[in-house]
Amino acid sequence: MQKRGSKRKQSEIAVRPSAPIKPHNPYPDHPRPSPEECRAVRDDLLTLHGFPQEFVKYQRNKTPAKPEALTGENSGEEKESVLDGLVSTILSQNTTDINSRKAFASLKSLYPTWQNVVDAEMKHIEDAIRCGGLAPTKAACIKNLLNCLHEKKGKLCLEYLRDLSVDEIKKELSQFKGIGPKTVACVLMFNLQRDDFPVDTHEEASVMVGIL
Repeated sequence: MQKRGSKRKQSEIAVRPSAPIKPHNPYPDHPRPSPEECRAVRDDLLTLHGFPQEFVKYQRNKTPAKPEALTGENSGEEKESVLDGLVSTILSQNTTDINSRKAFASLKSLYPTWQNVVDAEMKHIEDAIRCGGLAPTKAACIKNLLNCLHEKKGKLCLEYLRDLSVDEIKKELSQFKGIGPKTVACVLMFNLQRDDFPVDTHEEASVMVGIL
């Protein structure tokens, strides 16, 4: 009788729906900057500098990328896919925007599709992105990301993230080795048009406006 009861209990637990992910404040002890303060800083920067032309493409990127972009065959005129954006952000770590763009362009020139990157030898990937710095580390991160994504989803595509909540997206991307909070926040803000705030090591502006 105990065994039957145990099996029944396990069965009930197995079919019990998981609790929904609730939004939470990752920094409960830091009430500032508030959402209003963040928007004020954004508005002041836009007034001072205008809207950066390199970010115009993200304003138009609220719908899924075309099939060409999902396979990595997108041209400069096509919308940047979520996976493109994530790899671009990885390449931007600890380097300048110019060098990271050169590294991404070099990678896509040699390997037009993400499957090509999966099939390539690590050394060749490192050579392709070397101009962006930290080539061995970034190549390993990109290779691991693509392999894990293909194993988990059966295809090299992150467009499914568009249908998830911010917390679900953070949970998904944080599972990949080498993908930290700032990288996730950049993808959320630029590629998915979600309300998130990547924080850089440069804090002078925050100090000037009294946030820090």
